[in-house]
Amino acid sequence: LSWQTKLKSAVQLQDLLDATRQLVPPTRSGQESDSDAEDLEHIEKLRQVKAVLEEGGHFSGIYRKVQLKPLKWIKVPEHNGDGEEDRPIEALMILKYGGVLTHAGRKQAEELGRFFRNNIYPGEGTGLLRLHSTYRHDLKIYSSDEGRVQMSAAAFAKGLLDLEGQLTPILVSLVSKDSSMLDGLEDASIEMDEAKARLHEIIISNAKAKNTNGSVEFPWMVDGAGLPPNASELLPKMATLTKQVTAQVKLLAEGEDEKLALTSSFSRYDQAKALGKTTIDAARIAAGLPCGSESFLLMFARWKKLERDLYNERKDRFDITQIPDVYDSCKYDLVHNAHLNLKGLEELYKVAQLLADGVIPNEYGINPKQKLKIGSKIARRLMGKVLIDLRNTREEAICVADPKFTEDEALFLPTKEVEHQQKIQVRNEDGRRSSTTSEKSMDQEDEDDRETKYRLDPKYANVKTPDRHVRTRLYFTSESHIHSLMNVLRYCNLDESLHGEDSLVCQSTLDRLHRTRELDYMSNIVLRMFENTEVPLEDEKRFRIEMTFSRGADLSPLEDKTSETSSLLQEHTLPIMGPERLQEVGSCLTLDKFEKMVRPFAM
Repeated sequence: LSWQTKLKSAVQLQDLLDATRQLVPPTRSGQESDSDAEDLEHIEKLRQVKAVLEEGGHFSGIYRKVQLKPLKWIKVPEHNGDGEEDRPIEALMILKYGGVLTHAGRKQAEELGRFFRNNIYPGEGTGLLRLHSTYRHDLKIYSSDEGRVQMSAAAFAKGLLDLEGQLTPILVSLVSKDSSMLDGLEDASIEMDEAKARLHEIIISNAKAKNTNGSVEFPWMVDGAGLPPNASELLPKMATLTKQVTAQVKLLAEGEDEKLALTSSFSRYDQAKALGKTTIDAARIAAGLPCGSESFLLMFARWKKLERDLYNERKDRFDITQIPDVYDSCKYDLVHNAHLNLKGLEELYKVAQLLADGVIPNEYGINPKQKLKIGSKIARRLMGKVLIDLRNTREEAICVADPKFTEDEALFLPTKEVEHQQKIQVRNEDGRRSSTTSEKSMDQEDEDDRETKYRLDPKYANVKTPDRHVRTRLYFTSESHIHSLMNVLRYCNLDESLHGEDSLVCQSTLDRLHRTRELDYMSNIVLRMFENTEVPLEDEKRFRIEMTFSRGADLSPLEDKTSETSSLLQEHTLPIMGPERLQEVGSCLTLDKFEKMVRPFAM
């Protein structure tokens, strides 16, 4: 039988917490024997469940949920006595938690929003605010289903539009969830498993990289490009250092229940305050507690899971898929919990970074053709939506320039503005409308994806330039979608249907992207569409696309600890890298060329 249930409501989670409290012994006796190891592990897991459910003092489905999957069934008589029915007697409980937007993440997202307002849009930053306040800024924001991604979108919007107040009202009023477009990797799961298996083989066997195009001029064409040559030697070192860090955190976690009970000012029931904090809780830091709402017990659970999953001692086997998670934990604790002075953490960070810089990009394909195949499957709905947005913008601009050009666009209010189309995909940490499906014709797509537009009627506008208008579409998603979308942009010309075409990304940028390390928090891809009103409507150069990219948070303060970077780390924040062009300066990428190159990979 295939059946499961999810617990997300406050009532359901409270019932689970009450049941867990009854199962957890009040204190550790300290007299357990080795023969009770299995029971001890079970009790430890229950303690962790209890700690997670108690965290924050209130329940929010955006950060915690429980899945129950039945494992064993028995036949029991039906209530009416007419037959038998299946009843589960054993189930697997999966508790998913975390993903809370930290005070640093909120600050970074707001600052990036302000940067976009002042630098990405033409004119001064106040110009965008004037357009927005007078219905001349067509803005829509989409987010994946993950809680911290939604809150990141709200924080970005707060900075972009210079809003005040809490993030929740901003989230509700401005951000639309679209999980079908911005969540999930299922469509490419088979190909990703193949890539990870090949990657494991390359690392473990120290296999020599195979150049798929026979030229060292293009290092990104190598299978497993970016992997350190001594990866197989770094893995055991990583496992040893992970165990050392875990042991230290375990010592900090021992007896924490009793300590917190005596220290009411730091009760986990007060940790709800951490969810909305924009600054560091200096009192917690001074008391030697973990930053934010994490307890030592949960911190230990985080590291213990990494230690257990990274290396299976019984099978003597490494799981390379855990490398990114180890790296993320190192990075988090170096930024937020440096005051705990965990020995070996910095060394582990350096080892994990070397491995992660090679492993993470190759999980989405070990060579460009596989990256393109995986990327097109993961990002096809998002790419399809981008093309629809660009097409709608072009049609509206054409109608403005010549109202008789197309009858279908006659409903638009007139405008004379040179259109600036913003397409932004931002990485972080049940859509109102899903993307079009492959079964629909392009004509049907045009009809279904035509959006409701609210425009300022020039007749009633008390502004000097009532026809000035700008459109923005923001997509907040996961690292996997950013990798996938970037791989499509980089390698779309490798598809057989586009044989002989040049890449959308220039040669120097391809080389720079090969050397680019991870895509961190607030990584973003920006597509801007410009209209040249001096060019005839039928000329393909009338509309051009400009592409920029940023890899998000700058990790240099963790590596070069100067007085300036130390002050940043004291605030637990990292600066966001500025945008880099994906095309040569002065080049012209027309909208027609862009559509031709990416349409095969859009849905």
